[in-house]
Amino acid sequence: MNRQKTPIALAGFTAAVLLAACGGGGGGGSTDSTAGTLKVSLTDAPACGFDNVFVTVSKVRVHKSDDAAETDGGWSEIVLATPRKIDLLSLVNGKLDDLGQTTLPVGTYNQMRLVLVPNTGGTMANSVVPNKGTEQPLDTPSGVQSGIKLNGTFEVKEGATTEIALDFDACKSIVSRGNGSFGLKPVIRMIPVAVSGAINGYVDKTVVGAVVSAQANGVVLRSTVPDANGYFSLAPLEAGSYAVVITGGSRSTEVVGAVPVTASGATALSTSAQPLLTTVSTFGMVKGSLLPAQAEATASAYQALSGGPTVEVAYRAADSEGRYELSLPLAAPRYGQYSATLPISFTTQGPLAGKYAVRATAAGYQSQTIDIDLGAIDLTRDITLVR
Repeated sequence: MNRQKTPIALAGFTAAVLLAACGGGGGGGSTDSTAGTLKVSLTDAPACGFDNVFVTVSKVRVHKSDDAAETDGGWSEIVLATPRKIDLLSLVNGKLDDLGQTTLPVGTYNQMRLVLVPNTGGTMANSVVPNKGTEQPLDTPSGVQSGIKLNGTFEVKEGATTEIALDFDACKSIVSRGNGSFGLKPVIRMIPVAVSGAINGYVDKTVVGAVVSAQANGVVLRSTVPDANGYFSLAPLEAGSYAVVITGGSRSTEVVGAVPVTASGATALSTSAQPLLTTVSTFGMVKGSLLPAQAEATASAYQALSGGPTVEVAYRAADSEGRYELSLPLAAPRYGQYSATLPISFTTQGPLAGKYAVRATAAGYQSQTIDIDLGAIDLTRDITLVR
């Protein structure tokens, strides 16, 4: 996900919201003529291997200082009337669920905290449901009561509403532990809604497990899963140019390059009559260990397209013992440049069939990359990270 400082939007809560003009240490909202409004919503990217990912949110806190502590003055809050347990995986295809809004003094804000209710006793305030499994508690960081800290910049202007969406990436935020438990390692991106648009289209509705992502320089900035009719919407997306990567079970990867997004606009890539993701492929597996296990590393598979971008095709976080596995198409990817005239024309990148770069990353370690060539036999490749 993009780690640059950007404005924030939270989408995904079907809850009544109580607006609070109070802050930890005496900060609060403002109602004078030098005030504006902050509105926050929550959205989500797909989660790998889960039917549900639940978090229980109690409030959102904001501060002008990026290093303000929880007990410092100057905080303002949006408080839910009742903390609500929200299924992040229901927030796909551009769905934003409003958390609420509050009045703030005009100025630049550099910190936001998303405050969760911790699990206590036998109550699962935060939990996951693995595919075809039962609900399991999700261990949250010790700091959830003071809030998950998000450093990002947004402006509140006089008499105007600043709308921020928080993209809570469930796939990259869940750590699977060797004892069968799960932990939360929050990966949340802040998106300014006012300067955002959308990319829409259809994939073959018979494809199981399709995922569509918008990327820049191999970094996934938004992703979603199509609905039962194959329809997808990547939103909100900041205005700019993106590579759209479409993957799915039993199909080869398709990439559309230089897809434009304009503020408040929607760019179409395909129609239901001429959907994307139609070329069948077999799959191979690369697996192994990302070491040291305590690094809590992640593995991503990339392909560098001839005449096009480098894109991420698959991603998985290692479990608590460092184990990872990536299932990847053996067929060559297909690449097409965006055109407003549909359907988009694709060419098959034959030399890339089964060939990937697998990159391991972890906080505090140097990234390590290996090249692999998948054939009929699955590969085992361990990667050791160094500080």
